[in-house]
Amino acid sequence: MSEGLSRREILKRGGIIGLGLMTPSWVSALAKNDLIALSKGGKPGNDKVLVVIQLSGGNDGLNTVVPYQNPRYYQLRPTLGIKAEDALKIDQGLGLHPALGGLHELYQKKQVAILQNVGYPQPNRSHFKSMDIWQSASPDQTLRYGWIGRHFDNEMLTGPLNPIVALGLSTETPRALTAKDASIPCFASLADIQSMVGDPDAERLLRQIQGSDAKSGTDTRLIQQANKTALDAMTQLKEKLSKFSPKQTYNNDPFGNGFKQIAQLVVASPVTRVIYFSAGGFDTHARQLDQHSRLLKGLGDGLKAFMEEMEAAGMADRVIVVVFSEFGRRSYENASAGTDHGAAAPMFLVGKSVKGGLYGPIPDLNDLNDGDLKFAIDFRQVYATALDQWMDGDSKVVLGRSFTPLDVLR
Repeated sequence: MSEGLSRREILKRGGIIGLGLMTPSWVSALAKNDLIALSKGGKPGNDKVLVVIQLSGGNDGLNTVVPYQNPRYYQLRPTLGIKAEDALKIDQGLGLHPALGGLHELYQKKQVAILQNVGYPQPNRSHFKSMDIWQSASPDQTLRYGWIGRHFDNEMLTGPLNPIVALGLSTETPRALTAKDASIPCFASLADIQSMVGDPDAERLLRQIQGSDAKSGTDTRLIQQANKTALDAMTQLKEKLSKFSPKQTYNNDPFGNGFKQIAQLVVASPVTRVIYFSAGGFDTHARQLDQHSRLLKGLGDGLKAFMEEMEAAGMADRVIVVVFSEFGRRSYENASAGTDHGAAAPMFLVGKSVKGGLYGPIPDLNDLNDGDLKFAIDFRQVYATALDQWMDGDSKVVLGRSFTPLDVLR
């Protein structure tokens, strides 16, 4: 290690170090823009991409998918209820929030599956605990690692993992991406990759941290090799990113900027299989109408632009987007023109490979659980669908037991 190099500087400028144990055999595939991820012992894997969008704070499901033909909805929400004439009609007396025009267009193309009343038994209204449950996929006990991380741990049993097989766009690593053996890097934005490997001084620093090569066959040498491989991967990724410019127009808001970066990653990094993105602001306890409308417009417009980007790039049938929140809101409005923490809520699956439509029963506002919607679809069924039918995984191993996948993918 270089003299005078502080631990703080290593952490600040060398965050890429320690991305896991892997071999460099796949780097040439990345350089060739090969669509094969060598994540299963060198055997060709599928080229499908899962994008996970986290709506942090608890999205109000009843004002997202609006039961505009149900008089009880307006009794519970005399000021917050979306007017029937404003709702974007879909089916079964339901409509989307008027700000979700982009999502509505995709729904009309049969590219959106709306999963109603998604949740889990004995719901928890704590942000921290409920998000932990969703990300670990374990309502019954606290698990250290996340469901995506456990999936890639299982993948590592059959061969080395590409260090950028999964990426997070988040200021903090979501529990969903944490793993025992696999290591999934997270960045606040793609600019972080540019700063890590685009600055010659920073890159030289990262390589100097490796020090002299350790003896062949030792653990230290293996870690050095792994870190070099990860740095090489990021260098390759940075080069690919610099050569791709999105063709669509994205809003300058968290979702617009997020989906623009996700599009860059999908097109520029053919070996990446999972991208995780989170955006906050959905904890709408007060003055909900305007805030929720802005957030949903960003989500809908971002999804539309992203799917159009994938279509233009010839990749629309390779990508699905899963949208979730840690819980919905109470069925009734509060005294502050907002809604409080609830339970079950809708999820969205979006993509050309999705069988669009409504799934699950219409929310029953006359049969509530302490003011909350009762869940009808266990969120782990959605994860099982993604793991088994999209990611070539094993949901029984990852989730600890079998959950029936949903018939929502083509």
